[in-house]
Amino acid sequence: MKVICNPLNLPYRYQMRGASQPACREAADPTLLEVNGQYVLFPSMTAGFHTSEDLCTWTFHVLPENFPANDYAPDGCVLDGEVQLCASHGSKNGSFYRSRDPLAKPFREIPGTFPFWDPHQFVDDDGRLYFYWGCSNAQPIRGVEMDRNTMRPLGEPVPLIAGHPEQLGYERMGEDGSDENSAPWIEGAWMTKHNGRYYLQYAAPGTEFNTYADGVYESEHPLGPFVPAKNLPYSFVPDGFAQGAGHGSTLRTRDGQLFHAATMRISVNHPFERRLGLWRAGFDADGLMYCDQRYADWPMALEDAPFSPPRWMLLSHGKPVRVSSGENAACAVDENIRTWWSASGNQPGEWLEVDLLAACQVNAVQINFADEGLFLEPPCPTETLEQGRYIERVPQHTRWLLEGSTDGKTYFVIEDKRRVETDLPHDLVVREAGVVCRFLRLTVQELPYGQKARISGLRVFGYAEGEPPRLLSSRATREGARDMLVTWDAEGADGVCIQWGVAPDKLYHSCLTYAPGMRRITALCEGQRVWFRVDAFNGSGITCGEVQEVEE
Repeated sequence: MKVICNPLNLPYRYQMRGASQPACREAADPTLLEVNGQYVLFPSMTAGFHTSEDLCTWTFHVLPENFPANDYAPDGCVLDGEVQLCASHGSKNGSFYRSRDPLAKPFREIPGTFPFWDPHQFVDDDGRLYFYWGCSNAQPIRGVEMDRNTMRPLGEPVPLIAGHPEQLGYERMGEDGSDENSAPWIEGAWMTKHNGRYYLQYAAPGTEFNTYADGVYESEHPLGPFVPAKNLPYSFVPDGFAQGAGHGSTLRTRDGQLFHAATMRISVNHPFERRLGLWRAGFDADGLMYCDQRYADWPMALEDAPFSPPRWMLLSHGKPVRVSSGENAACAVDENIRTWWSASGNQPGEWLEVDLLAACQVNAVQINFADEGLFLEPPCPTETLEQGRYIERVPQHTRWLLEGSTDGKTYFVIEDKRRVETDLPHDLVVREAGVVCRFLRLTVQELPYGQKARISGLRVFGYAEGEPPRLLSSRATREGARDMLVTWDAEGADGVCIQWGVAPDKLYHSCLTYAPGMRRITALCEGQRVWFRVDAFNGSGITCGEVQEVEE
């Protein structure tokens, strides 16, 4: 079984902006491709890319020296067996770079003829190449056909998608769409073709918000005209441990399955403190494009079909925590990546222990490290920084020991990474057969730049003996054209998964939340009827509610 858990388990690199701004890790704007039989992931601001045979285990590679590593939103396509990459700066012409084998052969540059932000290259079935770009709160996403050899436009750019937050609730700025007065950023184009129809995806309203989402417009032609899809948004994760799911890419794998990669936010040390997520996607019989994000940051078996129930339940939420020192121990189990426990010192051996309150079957543990007050001087003058930052090049180490116990006295090793050469701030430990324990203790050995131990989530998944929760009632009422208020009453629940959609059998949107009995959803589209369902969960299972129509 191939298991992932969002944020993806990758070596996110530090960004240094000078002594006046805290350093933080960043990766965003993922382009996911298949190249020469391998899956390749190109994110912003890592000075490299990742390859994988299975979308589960990834290997990092450094970008070639002539590629502009500090330019945003790297995008790629395959042309006549060659990989073609580009990235954006906005204030200079964007060039294109081709290689027969990006792992071994050099890239040759094709000089660009115009500047752009957030590029996307789409090769149609007939071999024609289309180019899309845009990242603005004032200008639309544009598209144009390109000459495959010279990478010059073959016509005038066509405006394709602009913001309409007055109609599309998820496009509103602010946390949970709270800002009605600011224009959204419309950005991050990506094209998918299915059954002869073109699905142009885009991101809104801004990468620093929990509602950062991907929408999708449809057309019979790659340059439109495009109309909004019936089931918007396409990719949307407004709650849970890690939030946000915008500016992404959609890949059809070798076996025909669709996966969507997108940007998740932390945005505490800097608005662009970001991570990557990956989810199953697809099309239904009516041609509606969907992304399965029902349990968006829980472990997911890649071979499972979209909307399969999770194999393992969350066991650690709200459980008692003991620590060696420091403050905010409960933040390690509050299912919020933006809060954390911080040890008092940075000496090896600081530890945190979670008590599950009973012996449970444990199948997966995600260990999430946080950064705070880390000021790093880049190894170059601040005035020479490209795009305002230096991307770390020197390998770092994140080392720890994870132990389990049934009685809190005798411990056994679950995973020992005290001597690894890796730096994985969202590491995932999987025990498919399960181990039985009540206590889980994480001892931190070494962190990059001698930081204090800081844990935003020691997240434990598996199965607890007991009964699933009782869902006593659920209700949703429309509030204005773009919002609904969902309420529920449940006994023995740790949280709920709210699902909604444009038909009773098309509940493609979801919000996993630990809120006590009420959650406002601000992502509805004006004029659409909406159906919903509330499922309650705890460590022993899920109780599904009934499908109902949202009350007007």
